[in-house]
This record gives sequence, C-alpha cells and structure tokens, in this order.
Amino acid sequence: MNDPYIQQLFAERIGGADYGKSTAIYKFEKIKRAKTAARAANPGVELIDMGVGEPDEMAYPQVLDALCKEAAKPENRGYADNGGPDFRNAVARYMKAVYGVELDPQTEVIHSIGSKAALRILPLCFINPGDMVIMTVPGYPIFGTHAKYVGGDVYNCPLTADNDFLPDLDAIPEHVKACAKVMVINYPNNPTGASATREFFEKVIAFAKENNIVIVQDAAYASLIFEGKPLSILQVPGGKDVAVELHSLSKSYNMTGWRIGWVCGNPLVVKAFSDVKDNCDSGQFLAIQKAAAVGLDNPSITEEISAKYSRRMDLLVDALRASGFDAKKPKGSFFLYTAIPTSAEKDGKKIAFKSAEDFSQFMIKELLISTVPWDDAGAFVRFSVTFESKGKDDEQRVIGEIKQRLGSVNFSF
Repeated sequence: MNDPYIQQLFAERIGGADYGKSTAIYKFEKIKRAKTAARAANPGVELIDMGVGEPDEMAYPQVLDALCKEAAKPENRGYADNGGPDFRNAVARYMKAVYGVELDPQTEVIHSIGSKAALRILPLCFINPGDMVIMTVPGYPIFGTHAKYVGGDVYNCPLTADNDFLPDLDAIPEHVKACAKVMVINYPNNPTGASATREFFEKVIAFAKENNIVIVQDAAYASLIFEGKPLSILQVPGGKDVAVELHSLSKSYNMTGWRIGWVCGNPLVVKAFSDVKDNCDSGQFLAIQKAAAVGLDNPSITEEISAKYSRRMDLLVDALRASGFDAKKPKGSFFLYTAIPTSAEKDGKKIAFKSAEDFSQFMIKELLISTVPWDDAGAFVRFSVTFESKGKDDEQRVIGEIKQRLGSVNFSF
C-alpha cells in the first residue's frame, strides 16, 4: 500500500517523509515496557520505581485550599496572558527571602507554564539558522531540541566525575564559542545531582561576557538542597548582566502537574521571552498563579520537602554502598547518579553489562527496581528518592527491601 500524501508533508525536523517509520524505541518507553512485563511476571511483588522524576506527594494543604478558593472567583476565569501581579510580586518576595536577590517584578520576572515551556520558547528569542547552543550531557534536552527545530546547532559538553559534573568551559572549541549565542546549564543537576559553586557561577559569567553569550540557568531544583543555603547565579556580581534563571514549583512544592514556574533575571531577555511567549500561549490559569503565590510566601514548605529527600538519600546511599556501589550523597535535588557495575552474578548466572541501559533493564526484570540509564558520558544510572512511601517507617521498609534485593546479587565493579 502506498503512503498517503500526508506522509510527504511532515517537516524534516521530525523526520520528513520517514516520520513514524523508525523502529527505534525511546529509552523511557523501554523502561515502561520492562516495568509492565516485570509486574506481569511477578504478580504480587512490589515494583520499586526509582526512575520517576516527580514528587510522590500532593501539594501542601494551604496551597490546595488557595486553589479551590481562587478557582471559584469569577475574576480569575479569563486569559492570564503574561501573568497577574500576585504571582510576579510573590516571586520577587521569594527570591529576596530565599536567595537574597532583588528583582523588579514588572521587568525582571515573567511566569511560565512550567520550566519545559520556558525552555521551548527561549530558543525562539535567540536562535537563527546556523547559530550554536552549548548544552550539557547528560541533561534535559528541550532547549537544544527546539534550537535544532529552528535551524540551530548544538554543542554538547560532557559532565564527568573528574570535573565534579560541571562543564569544562576551557575545553569548548574556539569555533563553538564564536557562533554560540546561548549556554544552558542546570544546577542542582538532573540527572547527576551535582551542585554548582559560587566560583563556578563566577567563571560562567566571565565566560559569557568574554564570548557574548546568554546564560540560561535551569534552577528547577535550586531550593532542594541538603546543606547550606540555596544558590542563584543572580546572587553573583554580573549575573543579571548575562543570565536568566528558570524556577519551578513542580519539584520544590510538589506541584508537578500544576505547570507553573517563572523566568527571572536580565530584563531584556525577560522582555523578549514575554513577547514571544505572548504568541505561544495565553498564560497559566490565574487561580493556579495565586495559589502558587501562597506557596512562595511559605518557603518552609520546600525546607520540609528537602529534609524528606535528604533523609531518604542517607538511607539509599547506605543501601547502595552495602552492595559495592560508589554512591555519594548529592548536595541537592532528589537524584543520585552512580556508575554501573561491570557485571552481576545471580542464581549462579553471570551477566555482563555493556551499557547503563543493560544494567537498568536487569534491575527491572530481575530485581523489580526501576532506574533511569544514562550512557551520554560514561555508563551511569539515576536513582530518584521520589519512590512512593507513606511516612518515615515506610521509607525504612522500602529502602530495606531495596537493600535485600541488591544483596541477592553479587556485583562486580
């Protein structure tokens, strides 16, 4: 049967005439299929999902109550466009209280429908065909994907353990720096859990000024820290000259599905984002913005959530190290990133792992523990401490089960 004419109309950016014909399976789809098969083969056995990158609990009661109250008000029913004053002002108060950063809510803050939407829109502000974006790998690819959609190119900086999972700015080639317009960083980092230092941000700012580059710091996990105080690139002198920071309530306030965040920093970049955004969406529901403002005025919520993840991290590190993993507690986020073993022996059978994906599939099928593999810069897996549990006692139970299952295998490293 011949292809319908529509098959010839797809844009080259998604595959052109070959769109939909690839047999390649995205790694998250492989994980989903493996989990389904493991549950079917082991009825009644709990599958421990440590691959989920979203909180396991609801938003806090005061935020939920505010949403219900605000959703019932007729004045909140219409288009939000580029946002209401309540949320902008709350962001300014929050950034001052948590980071010590002064922001003009009218010119240096704009809401977004989550960080993903911001990362999709920002390339439209800067990237022409042939322009370069500097990204980090492993990492969240959305900005780079959309930069390529509009004809840009991507240069990937590997994040490796020997550089504390920070990009090596000195290793970026001169021809890349010459045509790069934007560099995207993300700290605390997904998936490595690494945190930036003030010294690193100082170096990034100097790099941006020297090479006429805009810095986009995806700070979705910035307030989820286990020691010290949260760090913003905008705290560092010169940060606002070259950078915008993307924040989100998804992870720090258990509000993933609410889709609310913001872009803040350099006023000219914020204005450009606002203008392009106005042609991409009609803003997030005002009731969600006002409920989010209630959350932002209560940063102790995030402190409680951080304490929970820190507690779980301690338990997980102990369980992994007992089986030989070189696991180290990160300084923030809810991700633990560790190198995979070279092989495993279970029930007298030895299995070699050629990639992190091999190891991840083994963990799901043999131990019913789900993780996310990363083979971009070495073979690593990401454990997330957002596994489902009901309170501290249940956390102990879940980690105990993980430790027991890992202990049934002899890993070689």
